[in-house]
Amino acid sequence: MKESELKALVTLLEDEDEEIVNHVEKRLMELGTGVIPLLEQEWESNFNPLIQRRIEDLIHTLQFELVQERLIEWKDNGAEDLLEGLWLVATYQYPDIDLEELKQDVHQLYVEVWREFQEDLTPYDQVRILNSVLFDKLKFRANTKNFHSPANSMINAVLESKKGNPISLCAVYMLIAQKLGLPIYGVNLPNLFILTYKDEYNEFYINCFNKGLIFSRADIDNYLDHLSISPQELFYEPCAPLDIVLRAFRNLVVSFEKLGDYHKSDEVKIILKRLDDQYIGLD
Repeated sequence: MKESELKALVTLLEDEDEEIVNHVEKRLMELGTGVIPLLEQEWESNFNPLIQRRIEDLIHTLQFELVQERLIEWKDNGAEDLLEGLWLVATYQYPDIDLEELKQDVHQLYVEVWREFQEDLTPYDQVRILNSVLFDKLKFRANTKNFHSPANSMINAVLESKKGNPISLCAVYMLIAQKLGLPIYGVNLPNLFILTYKDEYNEFYINCFNKGLIFSRADIDNYLDHLSISPQELFYEPCAPLDIVLRAFRNLVVSFEKLGDYHKSDEVKIILKRLDDQYIGLD
């Protein structure tokens, strides 16, 4: 569509006839997510509050569609790039985040750890170096005061504030560890996301919500027993990037519900439903 045609359509958004407005909104939606930049330009150049509000609603709806399209594409392509998946989670709340900038931020953290890293150390000592740099030097920490804040699930916000929940802190830790070549993966433990160092000769676990505390399989057994939960293999074994992204979205559902923002929680449930055939969280 030509820019002049779009401007003419946008002008009709201030029409008093609701049928005309509905028709215009439907036409703009049919143009798809590619029209978002033009709508943003129109919002900036239009000073009519009514039109601005209607443009905002249209942009949000189209951006919501764009997030879903990108997530489905990411999943269909194998869902192997965890950082890309976390970026897509964050674009729900922050649609203008740049993936390349996130990659640079993570690379900078990697460089900080690499400067002190020694490949000839034991796995335990390598993890202790990671812990020292991330939690002592760089001050990454658990956001216990605002545990249910949606920002805790947004990788950009976590990298900026250095505060997060178990899954976001584990994700940052894992992204750096894997750039160092360490066999560190996420583990979907009930009520607590953790990491495992797992190779042919070693297996132990890391709690990033507690400054990288190292613990054993037996400790997981005790944890599950305390929760009266029967052990399952998935509570001990590495999970896929898609599992991490799904858990981040489930955290967001809880976060938005705690804030009373049920519109956003319902939207995230829609995303979960499209990404996970097993998800039954929709009301």
